[in-house]
Amino acid sequence: MKVETRLVQIGVGRDKTTGAISYPVYQSTAYRHPALGESTGYDYTRTANPTRDVLEQAIASLEGGDDGFACASGMAAIQTVMGIFSQGDHLVVSLDLYGGTYRLFEQVLTRFGLSFDYVDLRDPVLVREAIRRETKAILVETPTNPLMQVTDLAAMAEIAWEFDLLLIVDNTFLSPYYQRPLELGADIVIHSATKYLGGHNDVIAGLIVTKGGELSERMRFLHNSIGAVLGPQDCWLLIRGMKTLALRMERHQQNAYNVARFLKNHPAVTEVFYTGLPEHEGHQVQSRQASGFGGMVSFRIRQPVMVAAFLQELQLISFAESLGGVESLCTYPATQTHADIPVEVREKVGVCDRLLRLSIGIEHTDDLIADLQQALDKALQTGGGRG
Repeated sequence: MKVETRLVQIGVGRDKTTGAISYPVYQSTAYRHPALGESTGYDYTRTANPTRDVLEQAIASLEGGDDGFACASGMAAIQTVMGIFSQGDHLVVSLDLYGGTYRLFEQVLTRFGLSFDYVDLRDPVLVREAIRRETKAILVETPTNPLMQVTDLAAMAEIAWEFDLLLIVDNTFLSPYYQRPLELGADIVIHSATKYLGGHNDVIAGLIVTKGGELSERMRFLHNSIGAVLGPQDCWLLIRGMKTLALRMERHQQNAYNVARFLKNHPAVTEVFYTGLPEHEGHQVQSRQASGFGGMVSFRIRQPVMVAAFLQELQLISFAESLGGVESLCTYPATQTHADIPVEVREKVGVCDRLLRLSIGIEHTDDLIADLQQALDKALQTGGGRG
């Protein structure tokens, strides 16, 4: 069955009692036991919930994994996965990393004895050089947030297998509609389901998918023990959002490509990062390991002084922190998503004070480009012309 059909059919036919097309929200936290030593399969909703089961089984199937786990946020999902590791363990992580993940690693998990090296995973030589005796995993964002760097997942899987490491992939930007890392050798996939999977800026959620029985059992224990599970109402919202994922991702991508081409030719813009552009350095790898390029576009404006003017002039596109919803958003990473990364670190990576990130929604392309055109034109005037 094609992925488009599987998405639409999430939960359909699962409620045998009523035949409800939209799977019900099971709000109950406790479940009555038929007798001593007997269970309906549900005891306490932190451990299992019927609505959550539908969501978790759906994401596992879509990613080609064995089990899925729904968490209270994307960060809760990462925290749960980190529960696999012990004091003294070391991870090799994408150099250009979402600021919230960096904050969790450096300000929280280092206090519990974990350590992290941030490496340009586009270079397998650098990855091998970073691996040491204590290394237990490679954690990859691809494309990265916000510079859209592309990592060859098959190459990372080969290194992980060679050194007996786990390969963990954050698949938030592309979703299983465009990319399925487990099929390329990953062991664990993570999503901030708040983004494209939910798709409507109305639910916060995280998802984990595991491959292999032993790893799935370890994750199930951690999911229940840590307890940062997703509530049934939010599970239902996420299911509803995922039903239209295929349609939305196609429109996100079409709009993003058109916006990226426009930005390439505007005098206020010096650099555009979109993996769907043939000239993007990761375009070929992305074409090989994924079926699409998604809706995220980043760009550098000519001068820092132009940033405030550009953001002030946007009318249709909202200046807001997040991504993946039907509405187009613009984020300034230096003061929003990456504010907790030390200035010298983020600037070395390339997250400078001229960088802006666009989450391209599903509005009409012409309207999006018109909004960017007028905002950039006025920002160019603020910056003193083309100089």
